[in-house]
Amino acid sequence: MYLLDTNIILEILLDQDHAEEAVMLLENAPDGSLFISDFSLHSIGVVLFSRKLQNTYLEIVRDLFKNLGVTLTTVEPIYYDEIIRASSLYNLDFDDAYQYAAAEINHLTIISFDGDFNRTAHGRKTPKEVL
Repeated sequence: MYLLDTNIILEILLDQDHAEEAVMLLENAPDGSLFISDFSLHSIGVVLFSRKLQNTYLEIVRDLFKNLGVTLTTVEPIYYDEIIRASSLYNLDFDDAYQYAAAEINHLTIISFDGDFNRTAHGRKTPKEVL
């Protein structure tokens, strides 16, 4: 079970260097194995709206949840101390600490291109490592 970091989806949408690898992950992951945090979903919206790509945002949301079977997860406010702990312990900024807390609470492995997760107890996997 895996938590998709924001950059996995943005790689595809912005046609960046690792887009093909990210697409392969989404197309080949076992059903029910991929999760995305509400924070990532909103962050993707911020990026796409700033580029006037509102319809693209709606398409990716529909695609993630309807066609690819990705599951939405969150960090409930009663667990926000986990965000603070992750930030302090591993020197993570808010978005990475949130992702780390979401993964820890839900027993998920983070899939990311962000090397900051390498400082954490559970690290991260790249899409290539999962495939």
